[in-house]
Amino acid sequence: MGLQRIDAKDAAAGLGQFSAVIDARSESEFALDHLPHAQNWPTLTDAQRHAVGSDYAQVSPFDARKRGAVLAARNIADHVEREAAALPKSWRPLVYCWRGGQRSGALALVLGQIGFEVRVLDGGYQAFRRFVLADLEHLPLDLSLHMVCGKTGSGKTRLLQALHAAGAQVLDLEALACHRGSVLGGLPDQPQPGQKHFEMLVWQALRSFDRTRPVFVESESRTVGRLRVPEALLKQMRAAPGVQIEMPVAGRVELLMQDYAHLAQDAELLCERLQGLREARGAAVVERWQALCRGGQMAAVVGDLLADHYDPIYLRSMARNFAQFERMPMVGLADGSVASMNQAVTQILAAVTVAPAVNPDLRPGSAAAPRC
Repeated sequence: MGLQRIDAKDAAAGLGQFSAVIDARSESEFALDHLPHAQNWPTLTDAQRHAVGSDYAQVSPFDARKRGAVLAARNIADHVEREAAALPKSWRPLVYCWRGGQRSGALALVLGQIGFEVRVLDGGYQAFRRFVLADLEHLPLDLSLHMVCGKTGSGKTRLLQALHAAGAQVLDLEALACHRGSVLGGLPDQPQPGQKHFEMLVWQALRSFDRTRPVFVESESRTVGRLRVPEALLKQMRAAPGVQIEMPVAGRVELLMQDYAHLAQDAELLCERLQGLREARGAAVVERWQALCRGGQMAAVVGDLLADHYDPIYLRSMARNFAQFERMPMVGLADGSVASMNQAVTQILAAVTVAPAVNPDLRPGSAAAPRC
């Protein structure tokens, strides 16, 4: 039998050593954000927390605690019966709640009395969140980041996937954000995570990298969909070297028609997304694009979007924000095929140096750190 408290720093360092990470908060709290690979065992559900809170305010704190204890005991019994009945004595969980208090303490007490060696996260999720935010200020600084730059539709995401398949380290922010990074970039039936969980996913990815090897990342803007890229990471990205991907316009149109098939096959959905460009492009232009969509001329609309909207914005943004953009070598891609991607991967890996490219001017507190 054992129950010990552990602080956020030690918990983060030992996450992979626990048999399980158990989140004792309610289902809505868990959905907003949670520790990596956590399982949700609510000590009190959302509805139960509301009911206990009402009793606390309208009846008495004492009666509310009695009701809460009954509900918590039943829930914990259900969790143990459903999840822990077949577990061996060597099972060693980390348990946490919002502040590391009553909910995680009650669950951990029962598990400890059974005979499991339980760790309770001191300060709970709040303490771990503070640790993650502080760590995100430092984790990017010793990474050897290499940017993959290229106009919309030039195959940057596919190239990152090909680099990953070839054994390279890749930070795919669009995959973590569940978004392709433009007004049309929302993924069908896949909502974006909240900002807190996005930051947790980025933190988890950053801490997994081998600092002696390069990490490839796409040249994202400050936001991916509605999610903000952590500031320290963004600064390091904007100072990093990289490559520019170049693909003929016809190949880019074809690739976009494939990657955005859910829009290319649904004229009204694409017309709805195009509404988001009315302020930038003007009502007349957007209405013309919408008419082309409804007439089945999707490829023409994609070509116009590239030439008149995305390409000019991209070139201005890259020149303004990425310090080494003009010096980045060009890598040509004939199209979005696997063969083209693999050829580019070979070229990129042969050219990239392995030594970490740490920029000392980007460390916290440096007066020379660029403002973005």
